[in-house]
Amino acid sequence: MTDPTTASRPEGPVPDILNPFPYRVSPHVEQARAHLGEWTRRIGLVRRDAARRRFEKADFGWFAAMVYPTADAERLELMADWFAWLFLVDDQLDDGRVGRSPEQVKEVFAGMRAVLESADHGAAAAVDPELPAAVSSLADLWLRSSSDATAHWRRRFVQHLDDCLTTAATWEAGNRHAGIVPDEETYREKRRHTGAIYVCMDLIDIVERIDVPVAVYESREFTAALDAACNVVCWTNDVYSLEKERAMGEVHNLVHVVEHHRGLDRDKALAHVIGATSAETELFLARERELLRAHPGHTAVLTPYLAGMRTWMRGNLDWSSRTKRYEAAEVADDSRRPDAYLETVLTRAEQ
Repeated sequence: MTDPTTASRPEGPVPDILNPFPYRVSPHVEQARAHLGEWTRRIGLVRRDAARRRFEKADFGWFAAMVYPTADAERLELMADWFAWLFLVDDQLDDGRVGRSPEQVKEVFAGMRAVLESADHGAAAAVDPELPAAVSSLADLWLRSSSDATAHWRRRFVQHLDDCLTTAATWEAGNRHAGIVPDEETYREKRRHTGAIYVCMDLIDIVERIDVPVAVYESREFTAALDAACNVVCWTNDVYSLEKERAMGEVHNLVHVVEHHRGLDRDKALAHVIGATSAETELFLARERELLRAHPGHTAVLTPYLAGMRTWMRGNLDWSSRTKRYEAAEVADDSRRPDAYLETVLTRAEQ
C-alpha cells in the first residue's frame, strides 16, 4: 500500500460516489499515529494483543490526519484520541452484549454524562482508578478539549455527544433487542447521531480555533449545509462497512434498510445509496453557497468551518476505501471471533 502521507489519491476500488474535494493529509500524521498507540495503552482502552492488532490496522491516526489536515500537532493528537474512543465504544455497542441491553447502555452512559457535566471538566475522573476505562479516557479527552472552549460550544458538544451515546445508541439497542429494521426516514435522521458525526464536526472549532456564533450555527442555512455534509459522511461509511455489518448481523446500515423496505436486491440497494450520497454532495455545495450569501459578515468563521466539512467528506471516503477495518479477511475474522477484539472497558464490573 502506498504511504498515505505521500499518495496523491487513495488506491483501491472506490464506489462511484461524487466527491469533488481534493485529497489532503496533515504533515503531522506520523506523530499522531505514534501518540495514539501510546495513549490507548496508557489510558487502558486497548489491552489485548488481538485487539491491538485490529486497532492498529484501522489506522485512526491517518483518518484524523485526513479529516483535520490543518490541525497543529497537539490538536491532531487530540483528534486521533477522540476517534479511538468513539470507534472503540461503538464496537462495544455494535458487536458486544452491552449494546443489546438498553438498560446496560443507559447505565454506562450515565457515568459518561457525569464526566461531561462536571465542574472541573473531567479532571478528577481522568485519574480515578475506580472508573471504567471508557469513562476515565472520556474525562481525559473532555479536559483537553473543553477547558479553553466557550460555554456555548461546550453545551452544544455535550448535547451532541449525549444524543450519540444515549438517545441514538439506546434506540439502536432497542431495535436489536426487538429485531426491528428502522424505516428509511427514521434511520437517516438517527444515523447522524449514531455516527457521532455532529460530535466530529464540532471538533472543527477546536482544530481551527474558531467560535461559530449561536445565531449562525442555529440558522436554517447552517443546519442545511451541516446535515448534508453529515449525511454524505454517514452514508459513505454505510457503503464501505456493509459487508462487515452483514457478517455481524447488524441492521443499522442504510443499504440494508433500503434493501429491506424497498424489496431491492443488494446491488440495486447499494446503487441507490451511492446515488443518494452523490446527490447529497451536490446538495451540500448548493447549501454552502446559500450559507455564505445569508451570513456575509461571518465569512471568517464560516470559511474554515465549511472547509472542515469538505475535508471530512473527502477524508472519510479515502479512509473508508482503504482501511483494513472493512477488508474481507477482517470482516470474516470479526464475525467468527468478536471476543478477540472487544475490550471489556464499558462497565466497572467487567474490568
